[in-house]
Amino acid sequence: MTTANLALLPGWLDPSNLITAMGSWAVAGILLIIFCECGILLGFFLPGDTLLFIAGLFVATGALDINLVLFIALLAVAAFVGNMVGYAIGYRVGPPVFSRPNAKLLKHEYIEKSEAFFAKYGKVTVVLARFVPVVRTVATVMAGASRMDAKIYTLYSAIGGVIWVGVVTTAGYFLGQIDFIKNNVDLIVVAAVVIVVAFSAVPAAMHWMSKRRGKPAVGE
Repeated sequence: MTTANLALLPGWLDPSNLITAMGSWAVAGILLIIFCECGILLGFFLPGDTLLFIAGLFVATGALDINLVLFIALLAVAAFVGNMVGYAIGYRVGPPVFSRPNAKLLKHEYIEKSEAFFAKYGKVTVVLARFVPVVRTVATVMAGASRMDAKIYTLYSAIGGVIWVGVVTTAGYFLGQIDFIKNNVDLIVVAAVVIVVAFSAVPAAMHWMSKRRGKPAVGE
């Protein structure tokens, strides 16, 4: 089976090339990559969505000899453990790093803003961040650095991990042989997240607009 290089990825990061190169260690290698991409900042450049999608395709064609349900379960565990490691790194290292005096990039105010953000939107953020490349790597560290409630983070990290790997890997299993979808996985996933966020914001926007219309004009 031959597959075209995926858009935006160099050849050595192409999921098809990675899976093929790993041979009999492919499943273990995929789990390791997902773990690193979900929890270690240096893993932000690794393919996540595309790797899951192409892995699903490989399972469908028999190139990866593993049961789909078992594979998704293992991937969910790898994604969850990666997030918990990233949270722990942020929890332990974040405050000292962001508290350095005269810091130009890693300022303490970023932690304060993150704390307020995660306090208000943390549950949704932890789940949706799974579907956005780079963000899913950074968000988990920032959740730890901003001291997001560990129990809440653990629960929604698990939920987000199961939904993410389940949806993307299953999509690869059933839709991976469609060239347009296979070659534009990242763009499709990000577009889907944008649509979900936009629809979820509609009620709040309508409420805000109704309140604005209900305010009396200045001087009345």
